[in-house]
Amino acid sequence: LANEFKEYLNKYGYQVNLIENFSKVLNECMNICPDLILMDINLPFYDGFYWCSKIREYSQVPMIFISSRNSDNDKIMAIAQGGDDYVEKPFNLPVLRAKIEAITRRTYQYKVNQKIYIKDNIFYDYSNNCIYFKNEKVDLTKSENIIIKVLLEEKDKVVSRNALMDELWNTDEFISDNTLTVLISRLRLKLKDVIGDELICTKKGQGYYIE
Repeated sequence: LANEFKEYLNKYGYQVNLIENFSKVLNECMNICPDLILMDINLPFYDGFYWCSKIREYSQVPMIFISSRNSDNDKIMAIAQGGDDYVEKPFNLPVLRAKIEAITRRTYQYKVNQKIYIKDNIFYDYSNNCIYFKNEKVDLTKSENIIIKVLLEEKDKVVSRNALMDELWNTDEFISDNTLTVLISRLRLKLKDVIGDELICTKKGQGYYIE
């Protein structure tokens, strides 16, 4: 079930870390520094109430309890120990996502920025001019950001060089056919250094695309 949550939330731009050692939940949470915690009650070694109280000694990170236990006492205990919400299993994943967005929006007082999932742990964040791969961030120039945005808007379709140059006219750079070639080459190298693979593909004689 945890892997199902992870796969679903990844598609909406969330970076999800799963606990690996349930005897050291507090240590792992402190190392990860999450923006929000999804906490089950029934866990190996110690239950979710215990770990919630321990985490609350060090952090006020938002926490949503998720459990098949549906008694009022469990819900009261979850809130009393420091939980922010309680979701009963089984539940609808979009409902859980809506709760996550609402709590993080209230807590951090900003609109949750939904990163766009590209593929294989690669996300694009247009508003912050960057691409994320796992825990690494690739900062993009204004022109590089526009190129990625246009290619993703037409994902799996070939975008002509002329179309890209038209989009780039409003930047500070002088855009010619040669300039575009340099921009694409530089962007590919920058991304490959981190991702280790080609993100931007070429259709010879036609243009570029992202699969």
